[in-house]
Amino acid sequence: MAEARLRVEAAGPHVSLQDAGRFGWMRYGVPASGPMDRFAHAAANLALGQPSGATAIEVSMGGLSLSCREGAVSIAVCGGGFTLDHDGTRRDGWAVLRLEPGQTLAIRAGTWGSWCYVAVAGDLVCERWLGRAATHAVSGFGGGRLVAGQDVIVRDAWVTQDREGAIPAPGPPTAPLRLSAVAGPQEALFAPGALDRLTGETFRVTSAFDRMGVRLDGPELPLRDALSIPSEPLLRGAVQVAGDGVASVLLADHQTTGGYPKIATLLSTETDRLAQARPGDTLRIALVDPEKAVALARVALAERRRSLDEIGKPRGSLAQRLVETNLISGVTDGREAAPEG
Repeated sequence: MAEARLRVEAAGPHVSLQDAGRFGWMRYGVPASGPMDRFAHAAANLALGQPSGATAIEVSMGGLSLSCREGAVSIAVCGGGFTLDHDGTRRDGWAVLRLEPGQTLAIRAGTWGSWCYVAVAGDLVCERWLGRAATHAVSGFGGGRLVAGQDVIVRDAWVTQDREGAIPAPGPPTAPLRLSAVAGPQEALFAPGALDRLTGETFRVTSAFDRMGVRLDGPELPLRDALSIPSEPLLRGAVQVAGDGVASVLLADHQTTGGYPKIATLLSTETDRLAQARPGDTLRIALVDPEKAVALARVALAERRRSLDEIGKPRGSLAQRLVETNLISGVTDGREAAPEG
């Protein structure tokens, strides 16, 4: 194994290094951070045969352009409907490819999705904070943002031919996006009818959207005298409402405590789908009881495990795949009866 060096030729906003997240520190006021779309992040790593939580590059809709300056390395790109320009060849994302010296890779927003992930075959060298590479966007602690002119070093880089090619990918979401949530914990502090508005009307994702959360445009969710509640711990997926009655949903870099009332909390398995929404996309929220929420989450996580297991399987070398594929139609074994006459 050798070292590879990738040059960042261009990087949009919010392009950063993320591992699975910084767990166990929220009690001390440290956000967990980690990927906005945890499934796509894990898929990119597993497609290369790496641990699902390994450090990868998170790419926003602003895109990313890399050039390979030294060494050769396999790369997996997963997330949303992003498109790739691989050294002049256009292709879809959700793929494993290789970069060799002199080659370039440009990643651009495609038909859907707000985030994608670039995993590399090897050890991506970066700073760590409290033992993890997950980048907290506001402070910059962790692996950090990527900027034009920066070199990304991959230690012990390798090329994995038996994994190259397309990766099984989810399709684009239907509109409106339908998300499940449980009520509360402060639903009783809202004015009568607020829960009915939450579940009965459509919301729209606004451009006030970053790694901390997303502000929604939709019906006002009026409060009673609830803004004086003490600060308390927060979760990813909490639907909190400020004094203006506008709802926001907390995401990867959310603060650890807050005093705004929460009318509902999305299931943990739903936040990946919300994170991939774009400004202007619409969504509906359906409330389920806690028992139903647990059942739905278990089903979703089992499906996630099956999908990731499939993504993590090697495809075989090019020679093996050619042997297993019928490239010429109409071939027979010669034992069919010859036509008469």
